[in-house]
This record gives sequence, C-alpha cells and structure tokens, in this order.
Amino acid sequence: MSTEENPAAAPRSLAEALRGRDDVSLAALLRSRPDLITPVPTDLTQLATRAGTRASVVRALERLDRFTLQTAQALAIAPDPATYAELLGLMAGDDGDPAVSAALPHALGTLRAQALVWGGDDRLRLVRTARELLAPSPQHPSPTGLGPTVREAGAGISPGRVQEILATAGLPSTHDSVSALNALAGLFDDPEQMSALLDQAPSESVEVLERLVWGPPYGQVTADPAPRLRWLLDRGLLLPTAPGTVVLPREVALRLRAGRAHRTTEPVPPPVEAAAAHRPQLVDATAAGQAYTALATVEELLKDWHEGGPAVLRAGGLSVRDLKRTAVALDVPEPVAAFWVELAYAAGLLASDGEADERYAATPAYDEWREGPAGERWARLATAWLAATRTPGLVGERDAKDRTLSALGPGLDRSAAPEVRHRVLALLAGLPEGAAPDAGSLLARLSWERPPRADRTGGGAPSPYARRTPAQPAEGTRGVAARAGGSGAPGYPADGASGAGEEDDLRSRLARWTLAEAEMLGVTGRGALSSHGRALIGAPPAPRHADTRTEPAGPGDKLPVHHRQTPVPPALSPAEQATAAAAAGRLLDPLLPEPLDHVLLQADLTAVAPGPLERPLADMLGVLADVESKGGATVYRFTPASVRRALDAGQSAADLHAFLTAHSRTPVPQPLAYLIDDVARRHGHLRVGAASSYVRCDDDAVLNEILADKRAAGLGLRRLAPTVLAARTDPAALLEGLRAMGFAPAAESAEGDVLIARADAYRTPPRTPPEPVPDGPPVPDDTLLAAAIRAVRAGDLASTAPRRPVAGAADTAPGELPRTTAAETLASLQAAVLTNDTLWIGYVNAEGGASQRVIAPIRVEGGFVTAYDHTADEVRTYPLHRITGVAELGE
Repeated sequence: MSTEENPAAAPRSLAEALRGRDDVSLAALLRSRPDLITPVPTDLTQLATRAGTRASVVRALERLDRFTLQTAQALAIAPDPATYAELLGLMAGDDGDPAVSAALPHALGTLRAQALVWGGDDRLRLVRTARELLAPSPQHPSPTGLGPTVREAGAGISPGRVQEILATAGLPSTHDSVSALNALAGLFDDPEQMSALLDQAPSESVEVLERLVWGPPYGQVTADPAPRLRWLLDRGLLLPTAPGTVVLPREVALRLRAGRAHRTTEPVPPPVEAAAAHRPQLVDATAAGQAYTALATVEELLKDWHEGGPAVLRAGGLSVRDLKRTAVALDVPEPVAAFWVELAYAAGLLASDGEADERYAATPAYDEWREGPAGERWARLATAWLAATRTPGLVGERDAKDRTLSALGPGLDRSAAPEVRHRVLALLAGLPEGAAPDAGSLLARLSWERPPRADRTGGGAPSPYARRTPAQPAEGTRGVAARAGGSGAPGYPADGASGAGEEDDLRSRLARWTLAEAEMLGVTGRGALSSHGRALIGAPPAPRHADTRTEPAGPGDKLPVHHRQTPVPPALSPAEQATAAAAAGRLLDPLLPEPLDHVLLQADLTAVAPGPLERPLADMLGVLADVESKGGATVYRFTPASVRRALDAGQSAADLHAFLTAHSRTPVPQPLAYLIDDVARRHGHLRVGAASSYVRCDDDAVLNEILADKRAAGLGLRRLAPTVLAARTDPAALLEGLRAMGFAPAAESAEGDVLIARADAYRTPPRTPPEPVPDGPPVPDDTLLAAAIRAVRAGDLASTAPRRPVAGAADTAPGELPRTTAAETLASLQAAVLTNDTLWIGYVNAEGGASQRVIAPIRVEGGFVTAYDHTADEVRTYPLHRITGVAELGE
C-alpha cells in the first residue's frame, strides 16, 4: 500500500524511514556508505543522525553519477516535500523526455538506498544537509544555475514596493507582503499568465532574461537602470537582493526553461567507443611480450641494486640524480623508471635497509619472487599495481609546500588511484574482445560516473551579458549591467595547483596513467585488454566484435560499440583478487617464451642470446660479460674487466672454458679463449690483504714496478719485505687502485686464502609492502554487516520500546537511562525471573560507557543477574551494582 492510500504509514523522519527497511536494504546502505558503521551506531536514530552529517553527506554526494546527482540537485530546488510528478517535471521539462522518465526511478531509488532521500512518492524529502549543500544561495550558486524563489528574494523588499510590483504586473493589491509575494509567485507559475506577460516585454528585456536564464542568476545594476532593466524590475521579473544587485527569481527561470532544472540532462551513461579493433591473439601476444619485458626490467633494476642501491634522502625518497642513473641503467625515460621503481616497492621487492647510512636494496622477498613461475611473478606485480595508492606519475611535480615529489618519497599517495585503475580496466572489459578504447570517450564515461566538483557544488557557466564590478559577489557570478559585456567561464586551478580542480583533474590524469601503465605492465596489448588482464579483474570473457574487420582503416577509424557493451565487473575482495591473480598468471604462462639453455658466441668477443635465458645461465653470463644491447635478442660483450669479475667470483679459467663450451651453439672463438687465458694468467699474481692493507708478490720486480709508478702515490705504499708492500688505504681501495694501473690483484683472507667476491650480496631486513592509503573507511564484509545490523536493531528496540515506569522511579526523559534504587532494581529483576518478563535496563560498563539494554532475566544470585540480552542477541551476566535502573516494557 502506498503512502497516498495510507498517510499514517508515511515516515515522519529519516530514522522512521530507516526503521521501516529490511536487513538487506540496511546492509546495502552500510555497504555504500561505510562511514556510517565506523563505529557501529547504537540505534537507528543515531544512524539517521550520522547519515545527515555534513561530512557523510558530502562523501555520499561525491560518489553519485551525474544523472543521480542531477536528480538530487532538482530535489534541492523543488518544494519540500515534493511529489514524484514535481520532480519528474523538473528533470524532464514540460514537454517530457522519455529517456529521463525511464531513468528517473532508478536514480531516485539510488538516492533512497543511500539515505539521501526519504519518504514516499507523494512526499519526497532530501535530507536537510544535502539541501543546504545543493540549494542555491548568493554564496553558493546552484549547479542548476537557478536563484532563490520569489518569496526568498522578496523577503527584504519594502511592502510598498511589493504592492507597486503587483500593480505593474496587473495583479490586485493585497493586505500584506506575504500574500503579495504569493500572488506574484502564482503569476510566474501560471504558464498562460506568464506567456501573456512576456508577450508584452520589449525585445531588449527578453534578451536580458535569455542571457540570465541558465545562470548565474545574479548581476549588478546601476542606480538608474536602463529602460529594458526597469521594465523587468517593475514587474518583479528581476528582484533586488542588495544595493546594486538583482536576481532572476527561480519561478521565472523555470518558466523560461520550459520547467527544466538543468540545461542538459544525461540519463544514460556515455558509451566507451572503440578506436581500433585487433585480433585477440595479437592482443594477447603483444601483452605477453610486454609482461616479459616488465619482469626483465624489474629484475634488472634490483640486480643493479644488489650490493646496496642509492642512498635515501633525508626527507625520504630517491634523489633526482639517482633516478637519472636508474633511467640510464634501464634505458628508459625518467618517468618510466619512476614507475618501475615504485612498482617494485609496492610489490614488496624493494625497500630501505633502515641502517644509519640508509640505502635502498632488494628485500628477501625478491629472492623468493624471482624463483617462482613467470606467470606467478607477473601476477604479483599486477596485483600490487592495482591496489597501490602511490602514484608514480606525480614524481617531479611539487606539493602544496612547493617541495619536489620524489620517487619512493612521501606525498605520492592518492587514495583514488586503485578505484580509477579498476574502473578503467573494467570499462575496457566491457568492450568487445580485441577492441582498444577511444581515450576521449573513456574519460567522458568516467566523468559521468564521478562528476567534477563544479557539477556537484555549483558554479555554472557565467552569463556573457555582464561586466565585473567591485560590488559583484566574490563567487564570480555575473549578471545584468548597463550594457552587454564579454563572456567568460569560471576556471579551476591548473594542473598541479591546489583546490577542487586538482582533484577533478587528477582523476582524468590517473585514467591516462592507467592506460599507459597497463600497457607497460602487459595488462593490455595495443590498447586492448588481454585475456589475462580480464582474468586479473575477474571479468567474464568478452563478446566478439560484430564488425568483420580486424584492423581499423586508419588512425581515426572508430568502430561502433553502441549498447552491446558487457556490464563492468565489480571490485573484488582480497580473497577473490588472489584467486583472480592466480588465474591470470596461469593464462599468461603459455604465452611467455620458453627460457633457452644456449647462446651464440661470435668472434668479436660478443655473445647473442636469441631469447630469455634459463636463470643459472643468465646469472653466470651476467657475471662473465656485460650487457651491450637489449631487445628481442640480448647482446653480451666479454671484456678483461668482466672476465676478471668472473674469476673474482671463484671461477677458474678451466671452469669458464667448460661453461662456454657447454652453452654455446657455436664453437668458442679463439679471441675469447685467449682473453680468458690471458686474464687468468695474471689474476691473483698479486695478493692484497689487511695490514691497513698490503700487497705481496713472489716476483719482487713487479713490486718494484708498482713503487715506480706515479699513479701509486695516492695509495701510500712502502716496502716491508722484498715480496711485501704495505699501504695506508683499505683493501678495497687498494684493489681498485691497482686494477686502475693495469694489474689484476686478488684479495686474500687473514689465513692467506683467496677471497671469492660473489655478485649476489646485500638484502634489507624482511620488509612488508607499503599499505595503500584507504579512501575512507573500508567496505564492511558480510559478517560485520550482519553483526552490526543485529546490534543496531537490538539497540533500536531498547531505545524505542514502550515502557512503564517502576513505582517510585524518577521520571525518565527519552534517551536517558532508567533510574531506580538498588532495592527496586533487585525486586524488579527477581519478579521478572518468576514471570518471564522482559525489562529495560540502564547499564554502565567498567570503562564508564553507558548504554540501555532489553533483557529477559534468567536468574539473580550472588550480586549478578544472568539474562538473555536482546541487544546483543546472547546470554550475558551483569553485576547488579552497574545497573542504573529498571523499567518494564509496555504492551
């Protein structure tokens, strides 16, 4: 039965409206507005109060799509309460719009579900805080561009002036200003009378109205207005609100707009258009190639930082110089290098070591990660990227304090990043298989789903029929002046500036960064979502495109998508995300190239790896040779320094010859064999140890040569014996100095044994990946929701249940705890045990927190009462001395 048929059933407050909801509806409310459950409210009245607070309402409005927000804005300028017919008229206009009529019930249902609107279709009420935020005022222009009503704008006009306006408009005079303003509003609400009045208006006056009708409605007039303005002022079509300021009343604007609250309504989300279509197999192959490159790049980054990476800045993060060095080492631009560094950090593979001289290095988790299957390793990177709130695209920009934002440093967290990434990939999943999106249509869709702040809080396009005066309102509204002026549009802070515009622009930038990062990571290929990318977000398989073409005719060729897009998948829980990531890794594994166990040695002291190498081969070759170029094939170059590095790692010349023979598909070239033998013959001939340090050699002629070399002056060498030189420098510096002079010394231990220098060295202590910065309270799970709803229902029962005061008890005001003496409390509880009655009690816990509960006493003994607590839905025991009082529940 509707509230029209049963007016008594109409809720009188938001709390009553919530009280009439079932558990499923309450769970949907708490899931969409999780701030309402933090902490769990004691009853539905407190829940309704919290749902009407400014912070909560602003947060809820920010998460509405454009059409639902337009519906709320229309309710804000509608009568309070409004009927569904009045709301439909404001949204669809006098002529009606079938698309708006079809979409309005869903938008209104969304507002009701989120407790922003309550009441039946005959009495729709927008919560007071939302009305205050969205209703027009001189300080906060409405997003609709409408001004105040005739009654609001005319409240400050003198009674005599109001009667003059009535007479000029052709209406009979009244006895007071209130009835006069009501009569004037009735004139403007009547289409026929309003049309007749406007038919009499000079064309210049109509032009003024047309320029003001879509807002802003405020403007300036001189002390002696022009005749076209005087005609409007005399008939109340413009009303003064302050000296020199006038406003177009809301009723007049709505008549001129044919009843529409908005110039343009968008009941249907704009579709994401496909800019190009590719074969799905080509998309997957391209994405797999990018995924392999991503794995290789992260490995190369952390291998470069094996022995301790760059130092941590005092303020945190990576210095500009170190980021440039990393970019050169990875052979990528600096912004891309920042992305890979941040990705490794988000995945927990990279961290600072926490030492006094703090440096970045790989974590122990990196060793475990690099031993896993390729698909599993990629899934870990992709999952970390999806959930990370750190935003590499901001590196190099400046924060609010004009400090440069550095990679791995503070200030890069943006809580909206995970949501935007998921939405972009979800919208890509809605396209046909192999379709790459048009970036413009994608950004338009995201803007519809989360409108810019200007659309939420006002600031419509200014009227061009204006000139700025010093007395004009500070909000930048422009209005009527003595002559037509220039046009302008209110701007928001540019890229990197502070304010609302930064947030709105950041979302579009996050979307663009997501498209680029997804391509680099291999989630997409050629702009289209890959099959393993779909699995990563839990999306179902996409439909095949109906168009028979597999490639666009040209760069601007767009393939129609229309409404055949599949629904976008919802966000996944952590457990579901882990399952989806594992499935994505399994899909990717067959697409990645198989590691090779061989290389091709060439006579110019290079080796060509025609594909990815098996890990032992790659590790050994990385020590024995230097990477000269990368791509589809990797080229390694053998040098005396690289061969000496392998010998320092404990290899012998025979080991190196055997290694190359075993892993080369071509014979070992003679120049390479000579190079290895020559370096090995000289390696270890000199021995360096710690005295501060020393050099010993069986050939004293070599030591004489060293002492005679001018380059050895900085080493502080002196002869201790015919075969021993002592130095003031440490062993490491002595080793480097002698190598720079062309010798090949080897380090030795205190026992005289040769020390082996292995490449894999430094690791940080165990570190956990950085926690994403949440965008507000987390969405509660089903278990928490069920418990919270049960507690709220029970608390509401305790606070609203009718009760009879115990004889002799003091009167208890609503919301206060019952108060009875200890004797009366004990007597009432004992009687309830015998009669199986349910009581209402006040209780103060050990921390001093007061609450009211509904209990069914089971027994009373030893200073305690054991009872079934309806509030907690379980049996509990309470100390009698903590019960403030008892009252019986009514029938």
